[in-house]
Amino acid sequence: MSSQGKYLGSIRSVTALIVVAYALYFGPAAVRLYQVIHLHDEERIVENFLNMDRIFPVRTMSAPEETFEFKQSFFTLPETFSRDGKDYVTEDYLEYTQSTGMLVLRGDVNLYEKYWLGHREDGHHISWSVAKSFVSALVGIAVAEGKIKSIDEPITTYLPEFEGTGYHEVPIKDLLQMSSGVRFNEDYSDYESDINRFGRTMAFGTSMAKFAKSLTRKREPGSYHHYVSIDTQVLGMLIRRVTGESLAGYMQRKIWDPLQMEHDAKWLLDSTDMEMALGGLNASMRDYARFGLMYLNGGSFGGQQIVPAQWVRDSTTPSAPHLLPGKDNPASSSSWGYGYQWWLPEPYEQDFTAAGIYNQYIYVNPKARVVIVKTSANLGYLAERQMSKDLHIAMFRAIAASVAAMPSETMAAR
Repeated sequence: MSSQGKYLGSIRSVTALIVVAYALYFGPAAVRLYQVIHLHDEERIVENFLNMDRIFPVRTMSAPEETFEFKQSFFTLPETFSRDGKDYVTEDYLEYTQSTGMLVLRGDVNLYEKYWLGHREDGHHISWSVAKSFVSALVGIAVAEGKIKSIDEPITTYLPEFEGTGYHEVPIKDLLQMSSGVRFNEDYSDYESDINRFGRTMAFGTSMAKFAKSLTRKREPGSYHHYVSIDTQVLGMLIRRVTGESLAGYMQRKIWDPLQMEHDAKWLLDSTDMEMALGGLNASMRDYARFGLMYLNGGSFGGQQIVPAQWVRDSTTPSAPHLLPGKDNPASSSSWGYGYQWWLPEPYEQDFTAAGIYNQYIYVNPKARVVIVKTSANLGYLAERQMSKDLHIAMFRAIAASVAAMPSETMAAR
């Protein structure tokens, strides 16, 4: 062996020893960090999105004994959809965005349900930021129960440990509307961004509360819409504080059981057993659809008002200039509008969506009485972020229009 070969061999041996020593010292945190770093690798992304409980500790919400069953009918997706004068082939776009599943409801009738890339009807799929809309529902329920006096109150009324941080005296309403004024970089393609620092925090099991307290103020709360995922995490802490329950425990009683969900669901946890409220829910497509159906019905399900109707209206309506959808809104960093943790797509047509990175959606179209759930593992999302979101809404609207145009006799459920 040459001297150069011996040198390289020695370097590899030392590197291997360092990695082993690091893993032995930090234990599961080191393994989890490695998994997080490779979470979106092309050969692993789908499996990871379907098996997040193999990477993080979780808290489970159990399926209740009784399950709400959808009626069944049949529907063929429109062959094409359009955006900005360009046509797209629906099936090609579903493949292009590495869809793992899609489900279409008309009211409580399941018209279309299909899975790809190893996903299945009883499988868990990471929601990412779709989870934020569930957290919003829990806040609305807590307000109705008097556990939160008013969303106009500062978050520090309930979480005094955030006094002196970027969240000092920020009204709860501004957190719900992603208008907290907290300085935050949500660029997933920037290794040093706040959201990626947060990911490494989760990988090491560090407290999410500690991370949130490190953030500072940039703008006056309530003046500018800027997406800050940690706003939702603080709302999750609020729920835990005012209810005295875990986020999963409260959600089990107030949403999972009343909606008669079909499958167990899992919340990712940090080292303090706090749920990753900003995006750590893992559930089946059918159960995501049941949640969407409740919002389609104004917070009602099975004859029971689960989420207050006024809360649903407020959650899905822009209530201030900085929350209005539009590409030229000077008081927003997004072309989409925003409610209480629900997106309002542009152009505004009174439809709304929960949306997560890599193209996860619960889309609700009240006019057509349609709910669409889509799960994905789209590696191209970061490069096409806003275009990808806009094209999905165009596809969903085309599907909703096609459903609405169906003759009533073809909608007969089985």
